[in-house]
Amino acid sequence: MLSYAFLTFGSLFAIVDPFAAIPTFLAMTASDAPAQRRRMARTACLTAAGVLAGFALLGPSIFNMFGITLAAFQVAGGLVLLLSALDMLRAQKSPLKETPEEFAEGMSKDDIAITPLAVPLLAGPGAITTSIVLAGKAVTLLHKVIFFGLIALVCLLSYWTLTVAAESAQRLSSTILNIITRLMGLLLAAIGVQFILSALKIG
Repeated sequence: MLSYAFLTFGSLFAIVDPFAAIPTFLAMTASDAPAQRRRMARTACLTAAGVLAGFALLGPSIFNMFGITLAAFQVAGGLVLLLSALDMLRAQKSPLKETPEEFAEGMSKDDIAITPLAVPLLAGPGAITTSIVLAGKAVTLLHKVIFFGLIALVCLLSYWTLTVAAESAQRLSSTILNIITRLMGLLLAAIGVQFILSALKIG
């Protein structure tokens, strides 16, 4: 149970990675007051939690609809995590989280809470895939409670991270953010490999 909790928290927090969203969040809300930034961060994190939980609940139906096994989805999820991790290790923006077109659209919007901040910056394809895979591993009621509780915790920590960043934007070091992103990328790469190895054992 403890192992599942650590795996779930580490996987979700590493792939959501609110630290990587900070530069984009600050750039897109440069002309907004701190209160507006906090409101957008709150809305974005609530939306991200709903998206991740929703896809986790719909996972079995998606598998049945397309005839996909959990093992096959774990391999696909592991590959997605590895692609995202490689970009994070190079401290680059991953196209899985944000494309130049989405960034340009966000810069022109008055409210970026739903898109692009919640989706795809926080709850992008990698995070959605991870939530579905981890939900498939929740075999008991207690596992499910832990899983959805940790989605809420990760999104709460993401909200705290974004609000602290908004209030101390001038003191943030891009070097520190890059170091954190690289560490998250290393963790994510290991989790992606573990997903694939676990799937091969199941298969």
